[in-house]
Amino acid sequence: MTDYLAAEDRALLERHGLGTFEALWARQLEAVDEPNTARGGWSSVFRLDLEGHGYYLKRQCNYQMRTLHAPFGEPSFAREFRNISRYESLGIPALKAAFFGERKVKGEVRAILLTRALDGWDDLDSLLQRWSQLGEVEHSAIITACGQLARRLHGARQVHGCFYPKHIFLQATASGYQAQLIDLEKTRPLLLGQRDRVKDLEPLLRRAPQWNDAQVRELLAVYLDQPVASSLIDSWLQRLGARRGYKEAR
Repeated sequence: MTDYLAAEDRALLERHGLGTFEALWARQLEAVDEPNTARGGWSSVFRLDLEGHGYYLKRQCNYQMRTLHAPFGEPSFAREFRNISRYESLGIPALKAAFFGERKVKGEVRAILLTRALDGWDDLDSLLQRWSQLGEVEHSAIITACGQLARRLHGARQVHGCFYPKHIFLQATASGYQAQLIDLEKTRPLLLGQRDRVKDLEPLLRRAPQWNDAQVRELLAVYLDQPVASSLIDSWLQRLGARRGYKEAR
């Protein structure tokens, strides 16, 4: 597979001698967390800063997964990169890739995925932790942005698979908030209609206990493009409640 190097990042990376797989693999950096050692290999994430531009450099070795695209296995970053590219082509707001490549070296399968850091953005999880300190106008703007993001995602016939507060990033604008997604590894096509949509949305609501009933209705009103008092929202609340009960009973 030919390496991917985004046109917008090429000059900056090449100025620092980081325009190739080998250079990015060899760059000495501090890991931002403990390496993941599942799947018989390892996968690790590093922070890279260049001239005021932030990136996350993700490297993995023998960290394989089976997919329909590669039934005998491929680096998990290969699937994530395909999903990043798919989101971009579908117009779903999400993180951007600056570089992707994979190699076989001395019997090892290595992969690199370099993404632009979302500096200046807050994940929804951190906003929820200080929810009581935010005003009603800000609450509504955040909920609206999340509902619009979910509607855009499912409208493009995609299921995120991990639609959690920590994977939704928001940034204040002059008119409210804008939102985008990270962690696209589990994304798949939306095939089962409302069932898939409920399955994707329910974890978000379960992990946002700070939202009261009125705010949940507000989110669904934006998502479904319906009035807050719509009976369709009542139907969705029943389905989401049933899904939550099933998950909590397991």
